[in-house]
Amino acid sequence: MIQVTELGYIGVGVKDLDAWKNFATSIVGFELADEGESDRCYLRMDYFHHRIALHADGSDDLAYLGLRVAGADEFAQMQRQLSEAGIKFRVGSEDEANERRVLEVLKLNDPGGNPVEIFHGPLTQFAKPFHPGRAMHGRFKTDTGGLGHCIVREGDVDAAQRFYTHLGMRGGVEYKFRAGKRTVDLVFMHCNDRDHSVAFGIPGGDRRLNHIMIEVDNLDDVGMTYDLVRKNKIPVTINPGKHSNDHMYSFYFRNPSGWMFEYGFGARPATHQSEYFEGDMYGHHPESGGFDMPGEKK
Repeated sequence: MIQVTELGYIGVGVKDLDAWKNFATSIVGFELADEGESDRCYLRMDYFHHRIALHADGSDDLAYLGLRVAGADEFAQMQRQLSEAGIKFRVGSEDEANERRVLEVLKLNDPGGNPVEIFHGPLTQFAKPFHPGRAMHGRFKTDTGGLGHCIVREGDVDAAQRFYTHLGMRGGVEYKFRAGKRTVDLVFMHCNDRDHSVAFGIPGGDRRLNHIMIEVDNLDDVGMTYDLVRKNKIPVTINPGKHSNDHMYSFYFRNPSGWMFEYGFGARPATHQSEYFEGDMYGHHPESGGFDMPGEKK
């Protein structure tokens, strides 16, 4: 089976592009790549042309997930794999691939209606070193783990798990939370050495995107970002703590579109064996009204 290798990029729609530019650079530490396109700009984390694209479409939500395959052969084989599984897709045009700064791209939707793109050959700019938007002690941790991870909304968790399995991802339930008289199962899917790249199973929500996790390679950057978030009165939604599944020390905060970033350090590699947990190691208590999030106490 051909496997996607990473969550390579994410596109999000935004209402206030200027607010996002300031937030992304001065709070998160992304490098802004503004190429004069009136309806979009790009956020860098490493040598990739971009990891996040901001589209001024007013949606304040997920526009697409970009999942990478290794090369042209795998790209062709993935098309056969999707066809055999009965999953509809279309091959993007050359203009559409150029827009994403990749060599080729497929367009499809997951069972929850989340737009998914499968690509190979991202534009990688080794002649343009990453320059963070504000001072950092270290750098963002991408490497073989890709951008990070995200949690997306899925109405049918079983169908979503089958879909991402057809993309070569592996995973299952990692958290079982008690919610009154029922149990909420959260499913995490991985494709590399990250514990997970895509996850789902959080009930409700009016947006496709719950959060994006980005990881840094220096714990001090988590602490400094936490101080910046508090100083700028940005709502913290989950306070600092450590997850049981990936052992990430992190906290969650809102961005100008209202969904969340998780900012973390120190995740362990994927175990490639199933485990499940009923809570986090410590911390991760909800603030700002609380959320159905990993780590929230029910």
